[in-house]
Amino acid sequence: MTLFSRHRSYPLPVEGHLASFDGATGWLNSPPLSAEDLRGKVVLVDFWTYTCINWLRTLAYVRAWAEKYESDGLVVIGVHTPEFPFERDEDNVRWAVEEMAVGYPVALDPDYEVWRAFSNHYWPAAYYADAEGQIRHHQFGEGGYEESERVIQMLLREAGREDVADDLVSVAPQGFEVQADWDNLSSPETYLGYEQAQNFASPGFAADESRTYAVPEPLNLNEWALAGDWTIQAGASVPNGADGRLAFRFHARDAHLVMGPRERGTEVPFRVLLDGELPGAAHGGDVDEDGNGTLSRQRLHQLIRQPESIRDRTLEITFPEAGAEVYCFTFG
Repeated sequence: MTLFSRHRSYPLPVEGHLASFDGATGWLNSPPLSAEDLRGKVVLVDFWTYTCINWLRTLAYVRAWAEKYESDGLVVIGVHTPEFPFERDEDNVRWAVEEMAVGYPVALDPDYEVWRAFSNHYWPAAYYADAEGQIRHHQFGEGGYEESERVIQMLLREAGREDVADDLVSVAPQGFEVQADWDNLSSPETYLGYEQAQNFASPGFAADESRTYAVPEPLNLNEWALAGDWTIQAGASVPNGADGRLAFRFHARDAHLVMGPRERGTEVPFRVLLDGELPGAAHGGDVDEDGNGTLSRQRLHQLIRQPESIRDRTLEITFPEAGAEVYCFTFG
């Protein structure tokens, strides 16, 4: 049974209290906030990291709630806790906040102090607190949008706002924020550093050593492989020379890759092929129809968004020159 329908709600338990934000190393869009500062407000604490596709697919809703219910007393706080080393860089987070239109307060949590204070384990994770600072609801991962908004409405009414609108937000996501095609999603998040890597198919693996690899034929579904001179590090794979190639056999509408230039301020070209052909209409937002793209920042890149006919496909990315690093595939 869901907690809410349009005309009836069910009691929400008390799951704890708002933890301290004192461990934040800085704040964006706001002066520092504390649990005491937030008394009398309904608070949504949203843990995120800017390359996380699962969080990106929730952002349109969180952004819309922040805008719709601010005047009713809702405060949304994004806690940016990084997954990859470059996400610890405040300049990168500032770029993401502006690029992704995150207008609500953001606590910077590079040392995981706020994460630990909340005993959090997930990206994304949302905690909903009432005007007394009691956590009354949580949502781990994507989904639960209607239920979560009904929680916001109920907590605002509990706080004395009787004129809270009963309708739900309507969002029109674009780019990364578009919901996954779950019916056609059969490929998992896949890390490309040896600490978390799975399904690596190239023979002759060596950790932290320059090695020449080859892509075996055929690749099985959800296997990945390298061709050319690469170094597989703990958290990433790095092409050492010209024409390093990365291949993945996937089944999904969308294919994304966390990657970027190794040195700030540089640009690295890359090219994407789909089953050995130009991607054409299946190109993602970060490549053109001929599969051409350029790395200029460490972030998530959308390589493929198929308009139809989802089936097993082989994605190949070639770097014509050194200077890139690749971290993780995600799909949608």
